Amino acid sequence: MEERPSRGNRAATVLLVEYADFECPYCARAAPVLHELVETSGGLVRHEFRHFPVFEIHPYALTAALAAEAAHAHGLFWPMHDLLFTRQDRLKDVDLRTRAERIGLDPDLVVGDPAQPYGEAVEADYEHGVAHGVRGTPTIFINGQPFRGRPELAALRRAVNVAAAAAAAGEPGASPPRSSAATPAGPTRALRWLRRGPGRR
Repeated sequence: MEERPSRGNRAATVLLVEYADFECPYCARAAPVLHELVETSGGLVRHEFRHFPVFEIHPYALTAALAAEAAHAHGLFWPMHDLLFTRQDRLKDVDLRTRAERIGLDPDLVVGDPAQPYGEAVEADYEHGVAHGVRGTPTIFINGQPFRGRPELAALRRAVNVAAAAAAAGEPGASPPRSSAATPAGPTRALRWLRRGPGRR
């Protein structure tokens, strides 16, 4: 599976991993905050995105994740990411196609059968999250440690500074973990539901 989408300095001292759902309103609120955190960190922070579609209550979360993964395969993950969060009430296939066109991507690649192979990447992220105790979105880890509280800029900066200081002091487990992706042992409930087709419109 491809390396997970990330932005920021690849040699950053602090790795922030976010598990998110494109239909989650709290994730939409966190998105610009995380972007600002990275952009104003002076290269200290790298933000890695992982999919965690809460498919039981968000009917379009999985197909939105597939569209984002299709965009990622063409180097356009973050433009798609930002557009998906701007209008969460418009995540049907026709809307995903429109967003693809806006970022210069063939709209036929982000929906239907062409998007299905990206389900493995979404599933792997989801399984990795479950294995690390993720139960809802957004869930954030900073150098492998769970971030507690609302994802507000001041609180995130404090957590980043603590993580950076720990890494500089050489504390065990304080360095940013290597980016990795879990390989699922078998189809999860989410992917089985996806393969059946979640009622595209």
